[in-house]
Amino acid sequence: MNDALDPLAIARQPTQQRARDRFDRILAEAEKLLMEAGLSGFSVPVLAERLGYTRGSIYAYFPTPYAILNELVARYLVEIESQFLARADELRGMTLREAIAAVVDHSVSFYEANPVARLLILGGAVTDDSFRAQEMTIKHLGDLGRAVWKDKGVRLPKGQPDVTTLSVDIATACFRRSYFDHGSITPAYRDAAVAAMIGFLMPYVDTASASPAVKTSKSKPRRKA
Repeated sequence: MNDALDPLAIARQPTQQRARDRFDRILAEAEKLLMEAGLSGFSVPVLAERLGYTRGSIYAYFPTPYAILNELVARYLVEIESQFLARADELRGMTLREAIAAVVDHSVSFYEANPVARLLILGGAVTDDSFRAQEMTIKHLGDLGRAVWKDKGVRLPKGQPDVTTLSVDIATACFRRSYFDHGSITPAYRDAAVAAMIGFLMPYVDTASASPAVKTSKSKPRRKA
């Protein structure tokens, strides 16, 4: 993959407060436009007309429409990550299964409350830059999960494959499929995400060093009738 970032797909961050206020107003109106018209109805001319701005005043911060979309994606991803960081202590008090279910439920709630995030993140990366931002956030969430599990006495293998990051990827894939098929994350796909994460991670858990709560969270084999 080409590591060079496209400068036309990246917002030019203002430094002065007045410019920052205009920057934020553009993003807020862009979000409203996306909610009303979707990606097919999104354009800088339409956005400029709604705001009463010249196109040039928008291009001064956002060289292309992709720069606006990528900035929105970046903000959503920062919000997702910060919300999970805020819940880290709460997750440490749960069994592994409970924590995974809580993480999935929180993710579902976030996407249901933010339809534009659902559109831009679950609908597919807008550019290579937004794809990289999404993958970095998934990696950060995987690292957070590893730290939480470690504090609970759960040892997961280090190195490749990065199983905690892969588990987040698997849940995200369930969300994306549900969004593609139904336009939302349905209860069935929520359950599938939980089951997929648990099923994927459990074979990697070193139960010899895990706490009793983690050990008892593993499925017991079914007895033959």
